Order: sequence, then C-alpha cells, then structure tokens
Amino acid sequence: AISLSTTHAFSVTPAFQPRTTTRTRTTLYSTETDAAAAAAPNYADASRYTTPHPSNNVPPHIAALVGRGLHTQANHPIGIIRSKIQEYFATMPETYELFDAEDPIVTTTQCFDDLRLPPSHPGRSPSDTYYLDDTTLLRTHTSAHQSQHLRDGYDAFLCAGDVYRRDEIDSSHYPAFHQLEGVKLFPPISVKNADGKTGEEWMASNECSNIAANLKNVLEGLMDHLFGEGIEKRWAEDYFPFTEPSFEMEIKFEGEWLEVLGCGVIHSEVLAMAERGDRRGWAFGLGLERLAMILFGIPDIRLFWTEDERFTSQFQAGKITKFEPYSKYPPVFKDIAFWLP
Repeated sequence: AISLSTTHAFSVTPAFQPRTTTRTRTTLYSTETDAAAAAAPNYADASRYTTPHPSNNVPPHIAALVGRGLHTQANHPIGIIRSKIQEYFATMPETYELFDAEDPIVTTTQCFDDLRLPPSHPGRSPSDTYYLDDTTLLRTHTSAHQSQHLRDGYDAFLCAGDVYRRDEIDSSHYPAFHQLEGVKLFPPISVKNADGKTGEEWMASNECSNIAANLKNVLEGLMDHLFGEGIEKRWAEDYFPFTEPSFEMEIKFEGEWLEVLGCGVIHSEVLAMAERGDRRGWAFGLGLERLAMILFGIPDIRLFWTEDERFTSQFQAGKITKFEPYSKYPPVFKDIAFWLP
C-alpha cells in the first residue's frame, strides 16, 4: 500500500472524542466542525478493540494507543506537519475537504477489496494486520476511507489519521503511525477523449499523462512548501494495486536521497467500485512520521508517542524546530540545602 496526508486542530485529552461533520451526504468524522461531538464514538475506549472474538489479535498496548489523536494536536510534530500540508492545499484552486477523525475500525472491503488488494495479498494476513474479527480490523492505511469519500461524491479531499500494522519495533518502525492521503478528480470534460479506455490504452493516453503531470507538479510544490524552494527531487516508477501508473518521490536532504511519498493515477477499477467510473483522478499518500523525523531531526519514531514534557515542550504550532536530545532516564529533582558558617 502507499505510505499513503487553515488548521482545524483541537486540544486532545486522554478521553479524545472526535467531532462529527454534518453534511447532506453520509455523516463523516472531521475536526472541521464542532457539531454533535457527543455523538462521536469514543475512539480511546480500548474495549472497542480487544474483543473476545477468536480472530481478535489486538493486544492491550496497541488498543491503548488508539484515539490519542496526535495528528490533531497543534503543538505536536505530527500535528504541525499535518497543518503545514493542509496550509499548502488551501492555496489550490480546488477546495479540499478534510477528514481527520474517522473511526479507525474499518472492514476488509474498505481496506482491501475496494483497493484491489487480492485475498492472497500479504497485507491481509493476521501476521501483518490487527483484526477485531474476521471482517473488521484496525485500518492499515488511510486509503481505507478513499472509496467511501468518492462514493459520497467528494472530488477533492485530504484524509489523515492513525494507522496500524503488526511490525517489529525499532527506531524507524512502530506498529502505530500516521498517514495523510490526498485525492483529486478531474472534470469529465477534461478527460472525455479517454472515455472507455483502460489498461495500457489508458496509460498511453494524453489524458492520463496530463493527470500524472498535474499530480507531480502539485506534490513537487508540496515539497517546496515543506522543505524550501529548490529542494532537489526525483521520480521513480512504482507499483500499487490501486493506481495506474504509480510513482514514488524522493528528495535530496542533507546530501541523502530519501523516499517521502507514493502516488499515482487512480485505477479505473477502483473508481468503478466507488461508483465514480465516469471520472479520472489522482491520489497520493505519505507518512507523517517520516516527514516529521526528517524536518524536526527526531531520531526515533517511538518518541512521537511519549508524554514526557522534555519532548512535548520543544514544539510549537506552525514552527519547525530541531529536536534537542535528552536523557532516556526520567529527570530527578533534588532539594539540596547547604549550611554556610
């Protein structure tokens, strides 16, 4: 899957309850409005995830992470990066809807089938994914919400959230992390000459080339916004089941080439399953931790989840500041009195 994300952040407490967006379409969860906050599920309730079902493999320490809402915290590095990405997309001619507080419990249809991930795909294995039962799981990517948003009629949107994959823990891998995805559909008139084209015929069309060029231009602008104009970039072809063609972007940062995102032109089958088969567009996805580690100089992904004030006090909304290392041991405060003759 793709490592497939004006700020609307809000203060998050241990009893984090996302806010709902009231629309004429299907109700979705977002921090864009304050409406009906009490009606939203309490995502921080660990009992939602540790069910007695025999297929449940969500351990208590993972269930305890759900609902922390790091990506919505204005003074947290993850929230700061998310805010800067939203800031950039606010300058686009299209209006991008924001979805950043949706239920992390999704179905296998949403997470896999709608994105052309076959039953044999390793990402569907219980060794890779946290299942609540045979058909529901903790989302493994924010793309799990893409088809629903498309089905509900949205043409341009950003979707950010916490995602979960069973992984070995080290300085760059953790079973809980954050992604941000972007999607844009093009007006039917702009791709009319490609109606009915699929596969190689579609990828060889001028319309597909134009969408890919627009995608790359938008994402290169995003990297300039985050890292400064002139940051060196390069593109490589890639493969994702839900985009065709697919690409990855790398940037040259402090002398080293670093992969920062995956993207592509949305596969025609994905659009058809989302009841948008008459449209064409692009999608991208990126890891917020990945960008935050680069920009803030944070050496260990596990630090994002700490509540130690020596970490949290270093960051301020809207500002990129280099992380100052501190001892792995808790601070010790001693009251020492001296008697002087």
